This record gives sequence, structure tokens and C-alpha cells, in this order.
Amino acid sequence: MYSIRILRRALKDIAKLPKDYARLIVEHIDRLSATPRPPDAKKLRATTDYSLRVGVYRILYDIDDRAQIITIYRVKHRREAYR
Repeated sequence: MYSIRILRRALKDIAKLPKDYARLIVEHIDRLSATPRPPDAKKLRATTDYSLRVGVYRILYDIDDRAQIITIYRVKHRREAYR
């Protein structure tokens, strides 16, 4: 099991979301501890980061396999996520 670390910036992003989406985002984040690379996660180009799609929002995270830590660093709308 991986431990999950959510950065302050990502917590602020989640707080600004509509309540239904915020609940879905939290559920998906909880599932990441068991499966850090689910089939619907995409590896971002030229980085070690991943993106997980939840409706129109994206969870952007990094995986440290040695320490078994997943760091959630942003949760953004798809049109803003990759800028």
C-alpha cells in the first residue's frame, strides 16, 4: 500500500470544486493507495507524473516507488490542468 501526500495547493483546488466532484475526487484519491497506476491513468510526457481523469477534472500526481508515496500536486479542470 502506498501512502498518499496531498500538497496544500491540491487541497485548495479540491475545496473550490462543486461538492459532487469533490467527493468523487476524494474517492479516486483513496483508490490510488491500492493501485497507483490504474488503467485509466495517463503518464505525462517528458515527466514521471501521471494524470487521472475524473469527469472534466484531472488529478495530477507523482509516484515515488522506492518510498511508496503518491504526491497529489494539482486537481484542475481539464482545460487548465496542463498549462
